[in-house]
Amino acid sequence: MFLSLLMLSFLLATFDVRAQGTGVGAVMREGAQGLFAPVQQFATAITRPVAGFIDGVSNIAGLRDEVARLRAENSTLNNQLVDIQSLRNRVEELEQLNDLDPPQDLPTIPAQISALGPTDFDQIRWINKGRDDGVAVGQAVIDEGGLVGRVDLVAASSARVRLITDPRLSVGVRDLATNETGWVEGLGQGEMQLKMFGAAKPVQAGDRLVTDGTRFPPGLEVGTVINPAEAEASFALVTAVEPAIRLSEIDFVKVIVGWSPLDAGAEEEAEPSTTPLVTER
Repeated sequence: MFLSLLMLSFLLATFDVRAQGTGVGAVMREGAQGLFAPVQQFATAITRPVAGFIDGVSNIAGLRDEVARLRAENSTLNNQLVDIQSLRNRVEELEQLNDLDPPQDLPTIPAQISALGPTDFDQIRWINKGRDDGVAVGQAVIDEGGLVGRVDLVAASSARVRLITDPRLSVGVRDLATNETGWVEGLGQGEMQLKMFGAAKPVQAGDRLVTDGTRFPPGLEVGTVINPAEAEASFALVTAVEPAIRLSEIDFVKVIVGWSPLDAGAEEEAEPSTTPLVTER
């Protein structure tokens, strides 16, 4: 049977070649194509969507992996940007602090805030310089914005700074616009309060207040008047003041040494009897 089929195939091919496309082979080939063309089209119509669906599922899985990879890269880049911005801010702050010239060219000691108070109500900061570095009670602490506060407790290698926003610390000030003097008291957080007795001139919003040289070296920026005010019937002039410093951004500071306030002798330098309760930065 195999030999018979082989001979038949050979004869058909020979007839088809001799007939040059018009023989029996051509007729049979055309008939087969006409018979199977609809079947082929039907099969293509069915298999093409299935193949497309399979390719789509494969692409979706690949896209999910790509999205996950891009999200991870984006998170890493965002973290790097935050670190870079933080470093840039610290560098800018150090540059501004280095360019800061204290009044009367007084010597200073650079320091960094090492700890906060235990709560937001404690208007204190701890710095990483102390008695061994030349820090003493009563010295003024400044940053690029202005007066930060006053050293009120000193240990061998650290010191406590009471901020100007503390109600227990008052700062003698002078209004640069009117040359009137008074004092500023802290209110615990945010704004401070200016008081002037016997002020002959009113204060205006935007007036700059600087230290008057009593408890702090003169000329240090303290704050800016928020609301205009004037003394009425010999009563005190009272108004709100915006601090010159940004308490939430204090990092590097300078301690002014070589200048003694008038009342420094009333305070004694002391070691803390117990470890202070602080919040490490």
